[in-house]
Amino acid sequence: MTNEKNNFLTLKKLGIDTYKEAVLYMRKDCHVCASEGFEAHSRVKVTCHQQSIIATLNMVSSNLLEKGKAGLSEYAWNLLDAREGDKITVSHAKHVTSLSYVRSKIYGHTLSNNELKEIVQDITAGKYSDIHLSSFLTACAGHRMNNQEIADLTNAMVDTGEKLSWEAKIVVDKHSVGGLPGNRTTPIIVSIVAAFGLTIPKTSSRAITSPAGTADTMEVLAPVKLDLAKIKNVVRQEHGCIVWGGAISLSPADDTMIGVERALNIDSEAQLVASVLSKKIAAGSTHVIIDMPVGPTAKIRTPQAAKQIKSHLESIGKKLGITVKVIFGDGTQPIGRGIGPALEARDVLSVLQNDSSAPKDLRDRAIKLSGNIFAFSPKIDEAEGIKIATELLDSGKAWRKFKNICEAQGGMRKIPKAPYIHDYLSTQAGMVISMDNRRISLIAKLAGAPHDKAAGIDLHVSLGSKVKKNEILFTIHAQSPGELKYALDHLKEENYLIEIEEE
Repeated sequence: MTNEKNNFLTLKKLGIDTYKEAVLYMRKDCHVCASEGFEAHSRVKVTCHQQSIIATLNMVSSNLLEKGKAGLSEYAWNLLDAREGDKITVSHAKHVTSLSYVRSKIYGHTLSNNELKEIVQDITAGKYSDIHLSSFLTACAGHRMNNQEIADLTNAMVDTGEKLSWEAKIVVDKHSVGGLPGNRTTPIIVSIVAAFGLTIPKTSSRAITSPAGTADTMEVLAPVKLDLAKIKNVVRQEHGCIVWGGAISLSPADDTMIGVERALNIDSEAQLVASVLSKKIAAGSTHVIIDMPVGPTAKIRTPQAAKQIKSHLESIGKKLGITVKVIFGDGTQPIGRGIGPALEARDVLSVLQNDSSAPKDLRDRAIKLSGNIFAFSPKIDEAEGIKIATELLDSGKAWRKFKNICEAQGGMRKIPKAPYIHDYLSTQAGMVISMDNRRISLIAKLAGAPHDKAAGIDLHVSLGSKVKKNEILFTIHAQSPGELKYALDHLKEENYLIEIEEE
């Protein structure tokens, strides 16, 4: 083993984004690599200023790094609070015991409560590489976890992060399983429910593979990166908030696992249930409405799959002391017109302001879900809840509440507009008979969403619309001509976003 005096390397900032995986970059001919016997993909311990992390080693054979220098991924750099020129030491990482539990799961064994706790603790501590994570997620997919394992996994995910608590006896929340572009009901629901006086502290996520998450859309209108004390102040003052959950580390293992799960394109029921429930329990919720769109190009594709996931969410929620109600919805087409943060924010405001041009499907969905939240009360049924929600929206009380929440979170902002737009025209006359949610989302992302807040797609038709030849089907919004061209080039190759049947 090399002498500690000669085991130092100097950090160079490379600016490489690996999402939530800690990666160390070292020269292949580095003296530390040679003395320690490191190889590419070794798991190593990196120490800087007496703080250590576990990272995956990547080898560099070019002049990207000079001799005696090392680099870190942005995630690892931030974990170590590193600075350019800092000295680091690199050594072998200790064996991760919980990986033996993952191997046992691969061979079909049931995981105990303690084993799942140790696995989640190690994931949160950054001891798992993406390869290890993908092994764990794959081993748990395909109905390989029973209800007790899912409940234990959920509890373990809650216990490794922050937990919120509230004075109110009933704390409500709403969550969508995702997969449906433009379904931005959350800001509307929070405004309606908070205007009624119920406590609804909404912690939302940013997009991982979609054109916008709720936090991305809300950030167009107000600050969402609030600390715990600020969140509590906003909720105490306004009964509700709409903030980015990542800023307060609720169920942090979930964020790490989701990124790998999406990359693998695995829709694990167990992980979905644990993901949703862990975030809600950690946020202090007692009653939760789950919006579950079902459709051939949505995340949940069949009624059979939807019923099974509904059963898991509601039964495991009950087991963990939280009341969960799943509401099925139409997942055959996007909800609203805008897809992308700024365009979705525009739709949200049009509904809250009772604009005559507001998307009716977005308004109706928000009212239905709000009504079901009110129906958690034994004195209110769904019909009465929907009536109350409609009155709060129509009277302007929900709009005033939303403005107050924005001000409490740091002030309301003006919605940006994209400088480059392109109208996509119908090549034939007829009726719209199908819309592909996934392809629509992809084009919005290629145009720059959600990184560019004003980028995305504005839809001008819906299922059943009759269109003429050369009529506008949708408009692409982009921040730069390059991104607009990128989206249009892809459309030339694969333009089956909207299917029109000739009359």
